[in-house]
Amino acid sequence: MTDQRQHPSNVPYVVGIDVGTGSARAGLFALDGTMLSTAKRDITLYREAGDIAEQSSREIWQAVCASVREAVARSGIDPASVVGIGFDATCSLVVLGEGGASLPVGGSEDPDRDIIVWMDHRAVAQAERINATGHPVLAYVGGRISPEMETPKLLWLKENRPQIFDAAWQFFDLADFLTWRATGDLARSTCTVTCKWTYLAHEKRWDADYFHKVGLGELADDGFARIGQTIVEPGSALSGGLSAAAAAELGLKPGTAVAAGMIDAHAGGIGTVGYGGRPEENMAYVFGTSSCTMSSTAEPVFVPGVWGPYYSAMVPGMWLNEGGQSAAGAAIDQLLALHPHAPKAAERAAERGVPLPVLLAELAQASVADPSQAVHLVKGLHVVPEFLGNRAPFADPHARAIIAGLGMDRDEESLVALYVAGLCGIGYGLKEIIDAQAQSGADIARIVISGGAGQHDFVRQLLADATGKPVVAPEAGEPVLLGAALLGALAAGSFADARSAMHALSAADRVYTPTDGAVAAVHAARYEAFRTLQEAARTVRGC
Repeated sequence: MTDQRQHPSNVPYVVGIDVGTGSARAGLFALDGTMLSTAKRDITLYREAGDIAEQSSREIWQAVCASVREAVARSGIDPASVVGIGFDATCSLVVLGEGGASLPVGGSEDPDRDIIVWMDHRAVAQAERINATGHPVLAYVGGRISPEMETPKLLWLKENRPQIFDAAWQFFDLADFLTWRATGDLARSTCTVTCKWTYLAHEKRWDADYFHKVGLGELADDGFARIGQTIVEPGSALSGGLSAAAAAELGLKPGTAVAAGMIDAHAGGIGTVGYGGRPEENMAYVFGTSSCTMSSTAEPVFVPGVWGPYYSAMVPGMWLNEGGQSAAGAAIDQLLALHPHAPKAAERAAERGVPLPVLLAELAQASVADPSQAVHLVKGLHVVPEFLGNRAPFADPHARAIIAGLGMDRDEESLVALYVAGLCGIGYGLKEIIDAQAQSGADIARIVISGGAGQHDFVRQLLADATGKPVVAPEAGEPVLLGAALLGALAAGSFADARSAMHALSAADRVYTPTDGAVAAVHAARYEAFRTLQEAARTVRGC
């Protein structure tokens, strides 16, 4: 908690709100980027067989309100000095009936479960049928649409729960739901609808032919009223600002500026890629439960298997290519759970008050003279951590993980080695995306990392060595929250435009340089082994 005397109430502040997969968080920021306080509330994730994942918009809104009230109270400032609010959220689908009533999206028939979560893969068959159309719109999602995107999920709803599809008044991306809940404004963000709904921002239009061809023509026939008729850039001030009802719930002043929001990873992007004043040189890498890569270019670059190019979806006026993996931190957790020593190590981590991967990073770092030497701990042990498919650059939801070279060791040392091998696999998957983009003309100079799974020095150095690119750790401890707060500052008129705000608020804390010589040679060989194993898995699939 920051002393109020250092941050008086008679200066403006902004609130950034981040809704991730497992929690809602709020951060209070001064306009120089200083974070005064944060608060967090966990949210429920309903998991079922068949890659089903659902959540509750009611619970999420309550968690947001509680987090904001606590963050403001902790700071000691006058709530009336908050001038702007920005939201980011996972790209999950919220389904509401007339009057905003929640509708059940799955077999539970619980109307409170009105969200199909981004990671839900129930719509794989629908995505494959959409891809089989070869529609020109698909060129702007890397050539193949993902079941994580919204039109396959909408088609699944229509085919499997037609009564819910027909009863729906609005289909929202979660970030747009939150801004509607805060203001009553139905405007959608360019970020959400361009990246996940096939809106063509560079032409400022939906493609009605696409919706008719894939079986969702009724959404076009009603003028897209259920998915967004007014599309605005992230950071745009929404009409009326904070409603009286929402203000009472959040503990803030009615009329406070509310910004059009962003997808959570993209908020992390604008909170980091302004480093050096040249966003086109920086790849934003958000390493959390999943991972997301975001690169900006002045002209559109089409990269097979990499989402985009999306116009003005992150940096206004620039094109965005987006990659990453559906499971990253979650893939490491899944990998570790397979090892017999994991329960005992988890107990030790709990006693220390740290997550198991953090404990293993510390043990790995302590076992070598230099973090770059950790690759020698895993000779002959290889992991392709695609437990939930390959999002990029292969756009292959059917891909699955591979572990090669695993023996019968059951001790702590072998658990540490498995963890390091898994991290190497994460790094090589990241390198595949970087290489695919470079081959298409979208090379980058460095990686700017954020996200909970990428906070340890050991992890950052290993990723630099595995990719061959410098990894920049931003000065902001919470770049995703900072990105959301930046949107609130834009809505309040505190900065002239997004680029000036990004440049003012982005700074590096440390740069991790790739190790050359023998270490680089080992990683190069392991990268080729990684690609060989991927190809072998595709060859034997279905046998």
